Amino acid sequence: MSGLYILIFGFFTALIVVLFSMPSLIKVAKLKNLVDSPSEERKMHRWSIPTLGGVVIFGAIVFSYSLWFPEEYHFIDGMLSNFKFLISSLILLFFVGVKDDIIGTAPVKKLIAHIIVAFILVVMAGLRIESMHGIFGIVNPLNLWQSYLLSIFAYLVIINSINLIDGLDGLAGLVSLLASIFFGILFYYSGNIPLSLLSFVLSGTMLGFVFFNFYPARVFMGDAGSLAIGSIFCVLAINAINENYLLAPNWVQSLNKAVLALSILAYPLIDTLRVFSLRILKGKSPFTADKNHIHHSFEKIGFGHAKSSLSIFIYGLIVVLFQLFLQLFLNINNPTLLLFIQVVFSGFLIAVIYFIVKSIINKN
Repeated sequence: MSGLYILIFGFFTALIVVLFSMPSLIKVAKLKNLVDSPSEERKMHRWSIPTLGGVVIFGAIVFSYSLWFPEEYHFIDGMLSNFKFLISSLILLFFVGVKDDIIGTAPVKKLIAHIIVAFILVVMAGLRIESMHGIFGIVNPLNLWQSYLLSIFAYLVIINSINLIDGLDGLAGLVSLLASIFFGILFYYSGNIPLSLLSFVLSGTMLGFVFFNFYPARVFMGDAGSLAIGSIFCVLAINAINENYLLAPNWVQSLNKAVLALSILAYPLIDTLRVFSLRILKGKSPFTADKNHIHHSFEKIGFGHAKSSLSIFIYGLIVVLFQLFLQLFLNINNPTLLLFIQVVFSGFLIAVIYFIVKSIINKN
């Protein structure tokens, strides 16, 4: 079967699984009172909503990815390692996430789970960032311990960033949908059908999930969902940085993949960096929950869940297109300069969108 057909079947299988399974899960969750009640001030919803959407997300991803996994691409380096170690990590995080969604999990236990998964992916699977691709003038490959430390740090940041943006109806789903599509296209051009399949399975899952999670939400993804999605993005981002793009078109080869991976995940990373910095400056733990996220700021000025989520979705699209513009049309290829421009542009753009929206709302 050709690679394109595999991607199409994987996408629609995941989509169909979510569309047909989620209503049953919502019904069971309500009957068993497995819901999130708006008992805390930081909660954004006003009624009890099931939190076990991650059960269907996990099931759709594992089923669809395993069903259509293209073993004929065995010649791709790391193909089997990516598959078996990712599935192992997803299962572990699934149980941790479900327990947290139902009765709560101690932060220490969650940290232990993260450390185990980081060890599985980075050390056992060898899924580590091997080069800075010229960023900050670092052109030589990283030594083993530098690679391990940077990769574990990237894992912890990415997986927590997905969890942190799950604060508005539809937001985490839409952001994940867009990012997975970008990764899917990137790996398709590189000829890595197994990773492209993983990306499109995730995008199909997210498209189905958004149908139930968009405002007004009927279900939340919970930790079981956000942890699964975050771990997949770790695998996709690090592989995107390390990927061999010799089979890709010249315009794809010319892109700085490290900066591109950061651009694809721009909103979760910027929001996480901003929130962690604010909490540390206030003398609080960076993992203390609050309502200081960027999407909370949009909701506070009365923009609403749906408009805020769609605006951030468009923001993510613009950030990636801006890098393509910088490299393909302006020929800005200095890695450090490119990263600096993207960071400044990403922060400036979200601030501009916020103040434009606030101005419009104030006038009305």
